[in-house]
Amino acid sequence: MNFIIRNATVYDGSGAEPTSDTDVWVKDGKICNIGSGLDAAGAEEIDAAGLALMPGIIDTHTHFDAQITWDPSVRPSPALGVTTIVMGNCGFTIAPCKERDRDLVMKNLTQVEGMSLEALREGIDWGFETFPEYISMLADKGTVPNVACFLGHSSIRTYVMGAAATERAANDAEIAEMCAIIEQGMAAGAVGFATSTAPQHNGWAGVPMPSRLADDKELLALVQAMAKSGRGIFMLTKGNRTDVPYLEDLAKKTGRPIMIAALLHNSTKPTDTLDELAQIADARARGHELWGQVSCCPLTMDFTMKSAYPLEGFDSWQPLMKLSKEDLKQRLGDPDWRQSVRDELASPAGVRLFNGEWNKIEVTEAATDDYRDLEHQTLGDVASERDVDPLDLMLDVAIAEDLETIFTAVLLNSDEDAVSKMLTHPAASVALSDAGAHLTFFCDAGFGLRLLGRWSRDLGKMSVAAAVHELTGKPASIFNIAGRGLIEVGHAADLMLFEPSTVDRGTKKRIFDLPAGAHRLTTDAVGVIGVWINGNQVATSDGLVDDVANAGDVITEFSTS
Repeated sequence: MNFIIRNATVYDGSGAEPTSDTDVWVKDGKICNIGSGLDAAGAEEIDAAGLALMPGIIDTHTHFDAQITWDPSVRPSPALGVTTIVMGNCGFTIAPCKERDRDLVMKNLTQVEGMSLEALREGIDWGFETFPEYISMLADKGTVPNVACFLGHSSIRTYVMGAAATERAANDAEIAEMCAIIEQGMAAGAVGFATSTAPQHNGWAGVPMPSRLADDKELLALVQAMAKSGRGIFMLTKGNRTDVPYLEDLAKKTGRPIMIAALLHNSTKPTDTLDELAQIADARARGHELWGQVSCCPLTMDFTMKSAYPLEGFDSWQPLMKLSKEDLKQRLGDPDWRQSVRDELASPAGVRLFNGEWNKIEVTEAATDDYRDLEHQTLGDVASERDVDPLDLMLDVAIAEDLETIFTAVLLNSDEDAVSKMLTHPAASVALSDAGAHLTFFCDAGFGLRLLGRWSRDLGKMSVAAAVHELTGKPASIFNIAGRGLIEVGHAADLMLFEPSTVDRGTKKRIFDLPAGAHRLTTDAVGVIGVWINGNQVATSDGLVDDVANAGDVITEFSTS
């Protein structure tokens, strides 16, 4: 590969102001020269006059661990400008995994990450057991994006403890075995260790994900095991007990950086997230590297009552997750149970996705003609017009339509003034696409295009240079991904060419391209002209290019800090 992109406005990823009419020459997968009017004899010429060139987007919060085994392109991310993905966030991985546990691991992913069980059963390539074997398999199969992998707490717990992983704390021998797996995984090239203590993270039949059963002793030991390598980032989706002071103490004891998810703005508790970011900034000022992971997208989910993810954080909802369809319909109609939901909504909550904002839930798709007139109206508006309780309205409609009604909830991050303060906070890192997960609920894989289009161009909340840095150079620095994230001589040619006046993500649509014919939501890119990974063009303005399965690298070497 030998090509030169000429006359571009170049945003180099450092946050510096762009340079105009600049040429970037790529040879053998690397950037070999940058300048104006370069002599590049023999190179393919790409005229980028009027266009902008930036490093490829680094998406540090994905869940492609299963999908990548059957789809090395991890659609739709590369077509949306993403050239590097970090997988295994929240500790929800598929490696290590013993054969005895495969079905349980898949069932847990079905619940906690909104994946189709049939698609997972048909699609996953189980040509591995250990984490090093998983890494090797990905390298052998080839990937389109560059890939870095977290070691996942829930998978490690299940590997060591079996069914007991969701029942109790680990004993000393089990902790020691888990530590050994983490040390082995770090030696094999893991980017770090990830976990979750979030109460909404439930597995099959509503049972808490294994990591939620870990006590403080176990968590400290596992992060210390990661730290033995002299590198690695600890990532967690936090719950009530793992607050910022607790995590600062953990950073102090282990000497490792901590990425804290998921900091999303809640309109019913408008100051909480900014208060947490202030705590994180204070910890950083004391020399402890904490980051708050924030999103530039409103958390919007499509759901049905068969899998009501926005409500699964409620105590009253937990027993329902174990019920058959007919039993579930019966319970949803129970007046006493409904009152228990109302009582819970009226009480203070820690981490909860839905907080009674009925004006932010609409009927998106009715399953019968009887309720077609409700489509694209909010439950709050309809309930007010009919003088009924909105919870009763939602559940009555769902039961009448055999739980097939599709609702859409705007759950968090809907206040743009508050979100802009989060996105520009010096202790924040923009990510949280959740790409590869919640496939039937939402698709935020195009988060980077939204940051460039909505937040930078349309709202002017940050410069294009700052937005590019947030998506490229900054995550490369945080995760110690050397040689990427910048347009710099000697760096990998991970690049995105785009039209600044139109760049954005498109509208969501439902497609049926998963194994077993399962469906997912996806979006197309708007204003993206070309995407290159290690100098290989993987996308054009028409979308993903075919036959680029070996464009990316499985990243197993990281700089230390």
